[in-house]
Amino acid sequence: MHERFVFDYAVVRIVPRVDRGEFLNAGVIVFSPTAGFLDCLIELDHARLLALAPSIDIAVVESYLEAIPKICAGGGEAGSIGDLPQRARFHWLVAPRSTVIQTSAVHSGVHEDPRAALEGLFEKLVRME
Repeated sequence: MHERFVFDYAVVRIVPRVDRGEFLNAGVIVFSPTAGFLDCLIELDHARLLALAPSIDIAVVESYLEAIPKICAGGGEAGSIGDLPQRARFHWLVAPRSTVIQTSAVHSGVHEDPRAALEGLFEKLVRME
């Protein structure tokens, strides 16, 4: 029998107008402390975002999204947050915000491979194919 790992995940959302509450899923963050795993997959669908918010500055949104994988990886590229332990970085990433980049509530799961769980959630919750 394969070892199974508990993990937490949140969906990364683009909320162009916080007052309207409309959003576009753009990524997934998965954290499994028992597997020592914290990673994300991010993909911004420009056409869908522009349909939701025609005047949004996509370059600015992408620059904000670029920080998420750096924070997951930790280290100097993530600034002072990169020096925090994985658990603290995950909680910082999923903390409630009233900004253009937000995350869903945190959900839990169990899987033999956290990377495969991340990829499966990404396909299900972000990609439209």
